Amino acid sequence: MRIITDFDGPIVDLSDRYYHVYQLCLNKVKEPNQSVKILTQVEFWTYKRARVSEQQVGIASGLTAAQAEVFKQIRDRTAHQLQYLSLDRIVPGAITALEQIQASGIELIVMTLRRTCELNAAFNKYDLARFFPIDCRYCLADDYSKQGDIRDKTQLMAQALAELKPEPNTWMIGDTETDIIAAQTHNIKVIGVLSGIRNRDRLAQYQPDKIVDNLASSLPIMFDR
Repeated sequence: MRIITDFDGPIVDLSDRYYHVYQLCLNKVKEPNQSVKILTQVEFWTYKRARVSEQQVGIASGLTAAQAEVFKQIRDRTAHQLQYLSLDRIVPGAITALEQIQASGIELIVMTLRRTCELNAAFNKYDLARFFPIDCRYCLADDYSKQGDIRDKTQLMAQALAELKPEPNTWMIGDTETDIIAAQTHNIKVIGVLSGIRNRDRLAQYQPDKIVDNLASSLPIMFDR
């Protein structure tokens, strides 16, 4: 049996980082005397999980349409800077779930659209290399020119399946439509988790095999098969 898991969402919670960057970018874009409505973190994350666009988030916060476009551009340049990665935190129960998978002798692969430097920063901080040896990590090179999330993730999946030994009982765990489509493209069973950046309604549109709360909640489904 093989489990391929996304990193952000199943293992790491990005909500604190994204909310911090949201506030930072909002303050950069607004005029000195402009009154804006800073969303609460719950409000902000609700928008993100429903896949509301960055421009719409900016407008909901009191920016003009023109300002919202600048807000999006600054946010896209800022959200994944290494200096803010320290704001990420481990999803509760994720480490225990990884330990359980490892103890069961199941092959464990991580597949993420983080760049190598971004993944290594998290691995070093949270001692995650013990779960994923070098040959069990699939991510984007630091100098890779992104082609779009779905295309990039689907290509990573193709690379992994070409390099790994055949394993008919393979599962993908992810928190977005990108993970679901990448898995379905390659006829891999896929579980969507609600601990990441999409809500149940968004995930259900892409018809994963199951939708569960988090990585730990996915284990009984896979172990029972």
